[in-house]
Amino acid sequence: MSHQGKIPQAAVREFVALHLTSMLGAQRIRLLLQKVDHPQDIFRMDNRELQSIYGIGPKIADEIVSFDKWDEVDRILRSTRETGAELMTFWDEDYPLLLREIYDPPLLLWIRGYRGALRTDGVAIVGTRKAGQYGRDAARHFAEELCRVGLTVVSGLAYGIDGEAHRAAVEAGGCTVAVLGSGIDTIYPSGHKKLAADIVESGGAVISEFPLGTDPDAGNFPVRNRIVSGMTLGTLVAASGIAGGSMITAKLALDQNREVFVVPHPIGTPNAMGCNSLIQRGMGKLVQNVEDILSEIDVHVSAGEESAASGGTPKWRSVDLDEPSAAICRVLEEGSLHIDVLAEKVGVPPHKLLPTLLELEMQECVCQRSGKKFELL
Repeated sequence: MSHQGKIPQAAVREFVALHLTSMLGAQRIRLLLQKVDHPQDIFRMDNRELQSIYGIGPKIADEIVSFDKWDEVDRILRSTRETGAELMTFWDEDYPLLLREIYDPPLLLWIRGYRGALRTDGVAIVGTRKAGQYGRDAARHFAEELCRVGLTVVSGLAYGIDGEAHRAAVEAGGCTVAVLGSGIDTIYPSGHKKLAADIVESGGAVISEFPLGTDPDAGNFPVRNRIVSGMTLGTLVAASGIAGGSMITAKLALDQNREVFVVPHPIGTPNAMGCNSLIQRGMGKLVQNVEDILSEIDVHVSAGEESAASGGTPKWRSVDLDEPSAAICRVLEEGSLHIDVLAEKVGVPPHKLLPTLLELEMQECVCQRSGKKFELL
């Protein structure tokens, strides 16, 4: 993608306008933005120029050329400010790094609170609204412990497990982020309005990709869940039935190459059978304490970074490597990279890159961290 730096704040107006263009989805918006130096240029193109872009047909081109909803755009920006929120675009420098890596990251986020909270290392804690005391206690315990080691707790502000995790994080003096399935001006459930205010007051954030005034429709929550899992290093399922939003979030986390952790429950526990099912199917790691989580996602100084800091020579330079392997190592000198990013930089498809990476791991030249990230040793 050509635009990774911060787009001028004035361009937020164009991002909102693109979202108001009914026939445009996030994928087409990305295609358009790859072809211009500034989002304003999209609205300066004629039909012929627009239709020359892959995925943009005559109807969409006509809608862009004839766009006349700028008063509505300004109303949305004004209402956002009046709500005490602000907008973040995918191209802002402080956009969440992990969220940027998923297949379909939101292009716009409405935020109330500290936007810097979105760039902290975090773990999602999710679960059923109808959790028993065992599940609630587990959510609180893990939230407190994660905050104690400086990790942010991310969840969906729902009743049950979500609420317990957020509340425990606030009470522990930690950071927590709530992801809504409604507009930022519509706190749902309404009984958690004070909790949302406490999250903001404590230095956390409440966020949503849905426009102002969006009701909490059932279809919004599975969409919302990809953000909960996508912006975190891993997802902890504290209590879940066989079906429901938590199981969806766990699957999304796996699809996003993120860790899944599961609290085990006694056999036959109501509204918690999904947890044991995830463990049984090998879809999540059974965790009994926070160390079980930290052993998988702990963010620490790698051997390669320590070597560079001490002025030493990276291991790969003393090994007789073929050119493809050496090319990978040269790219990794930039720092830790996700397999997809590394593949793009090297110019080799990920599935063809993995055997070489495995050989480099065996030679102790590189190592794999959580989330399919590779770095030098």
